[in-house]
Amino acid sequence: MSDVHDLVERYLAAWNETDPAARRAAVAAVWADDAVYVDPLAVAEGPDAIDATIGAVQGQFPGFVFRLVGAVDAHHDIARFTWELGPADGPAPIEGFDVAEIADGRFVRVNGFLNRVPG
Repeated sequence: MSDVHDLVERYLAAWNETDPAARRAAVAAVWADDAVYVDPLAVAEGPDAIDATIGAVQGQFPGFVFRLVGAVDAHHDIARFTWELGPADGPAPIEGFDVAEIADGRFVRVNGFLNRVPG
C-alpha cells in the first residue's frame, strides 16, 4: 500500500509542478505511455495531453495546489483517493476524488469526479 500512496503523492506533485519541463518529467514518471485521464471537464489521452490538461488547470487556478485528503484506498491495481484544490495557505473551494488503474507502477487510467466546486 505504501507504494500506491507514494504514487498518488507523486501524481499530485505533478499536478502542482509549475515548471513545464519538470512537470512533463513528472507526468512521464507517473503515467504510462498510453494512459488516459477523464473527468467531467476533460479527456486527455497520452502524456502530452495529460501534461497540457494539468497546465490548463494551473492556468485556470493560479496559485492553487492539490492536496491529498484522507487515506488512499487500494486493491488489485486500483486506487481511489480524495483530493482538494485551493490556495496553499487557505481553505480549498474545490474537492474531488479519483479512481486510478495502475500497471507496472504507473497510472494507466484515472477517472476523476468533482465533489465540490464553486457555484
